[in-house]
Amino acid sequence: MNGEMRKPFIIKQTNSISDQQTQVEDGLLKENKESLWMVYLSTFVSIWGSFEYGTCVGYSSPTQAAITEELNLSLAEYSVFGSILTIGAMVGAVTSGSIADFIGRKGAMRMSSAFCITGWLSIYFAKDALALDVGRLATGYGMGVFSYVVPVFIAEIAPKNLRGALTTLNQLMISCGVSTSFLIGQLLPWRNLALFSLVPSAIMLVGLLFIPESPRWLAKIGKQKEFEAALQQLRGKEADTSSEATEIQDSMESLQQLPQAKLRDLFQIRYLRSVTIGVGLMVCQQFGGINGVVFYLRQTFVSAGFPPDLGTTICAILPIFVTALGVSLIDRAGRRALLLVSATGLVLGCLLDGAAFFMKDHELLLDAVPALTVTGILVYIGSFSIGMGAVPWVVMSEIFPINVKGVAGSLATLVSWFGTWVASYTYNYLMSWSTYGTFMIYALINGLAIIFIARVVPETKGRTLEEIQATINNHEEDQEHRK
Repeated sequence: MNGEMRKPFIIKQTNSISDQQTQVEDGLLKENKESLWMVYLSTFVSIWGSFEYGTCVGYSSPTQAAITEELNLSLAEYSVFGSILTIGAMVGAVTSGSIADFIGRKGAMRMSSAFCITGWLSIYFAKDALALDVGRLATGYGMGVFSYVVPVFIAEIAPKNLRGALTTLNQLMISCGVSTSFLIGQLLPWRNLALFSLVPSAIMLVGLLFIPESPRWLAKIGKQKEFEAALQQLRGKEADTSSEATEIQDSMESLQQLPQAKLRDLFQIRYLRSVTIGVGLMVCQQFGGINGVVFYLRQTFVSAGFPPDLGTTICAILPIFVTALGVSLIDRAGRRALLLVSATGLVLGCLLDGAAFFMKDHELLLDAVPALTVTGILVYIGSFSIGMGAVPWVVMSEIFPINVKGVAGSLATLVSWFGTWVASYTYNYLMSWSTYGTFMIYALINGLAIIFIARVVPETKGRTLEEIQATINNHEEDQEHRK
């Protein structure tokens, strides 16, 4: 020592987000925990877009009789009103990525809210089929953009240990929106239900004033000061964000060296695995028949001889609780495990319903048909809600590099909405052809989904977005070298 005092030393240990940070400064132990209240507030604001999505989907079912009678619509005219929502959503899906990249995640959510509010007002004041259709198309467009931008925004602001659960809230709020619209629609006149349905968008517009933009998007467009401020705001003013900021910046610098991606670029080797996973999961999600089953759920119960009001009410409430269970499990069990369990349950549900309708067609054990049908439907919808409904959106928001996230996300979202249209359009034709055969086809598709998930989809639990990208890129480089 030679009589000299040692200078104060600083030891700094930075762990993953939301972990405890420890500092020793001037011999004093200081402990700080990052504050995530802004992450939770930002998630709360953004998932009102998911609730709006659900109200759009759920609106047409309880209002059909009242709208048809008051406006003197034919069945064909009301069918156009119901289905044009999907057309608007497909257009929204095509443009969602570019819009979110150009005006930001918050800007895209503002625009979607404005479309939905305008659409609901058009429906509220409608005097004929044209005003109804214009309003429905506008809400569909907003819904299509929401379906992409909400999970992406949540994934980009959330710490890695909470990202799965927070992103899954997207699907939970969709389920809540559908169920709320269905249940309240039995109490309110259809015009009042339209006014009620614009409330989620209004809440979002106000809430967006108080939350930051996605730091990763700000870094992507070169707004350094805004990026640092947004990240600090999300992690808490006492948090040390230097490590995370450096990781994000390094990733952005690497991506900036790549040209702005176009649709044809998605088929390059470096992006092919990400696109295969994202689009493939959307195919598994939609072509397994979920929207055909749900859109015509009441008629399915009627065909099986089960009380339709009881059946549809149970099926409206069930997804809320099962999706909430999925939220609690996704960051523990992992994405792949939930997807595999979900797809297996979908196969089982389809087999049960296929068996029920086979028994009905061949007049075997007819007393057991209603119970077997409702059991199969509940297994099917519950299985979808715990994994296949939410997890593909979580994985989609995680796997695409940010320089292609816009165009790749738009493609995946478009495939999802196209699958929605195909399933809902073909369901009645398939059921007319063969009731049990329809569910056997869906069982086969969901069986193929199990193989796809097991062989292709990686586990992304507990990794930062940058770590996920590095893993996928290394896999593609290995594949290229083998060739």
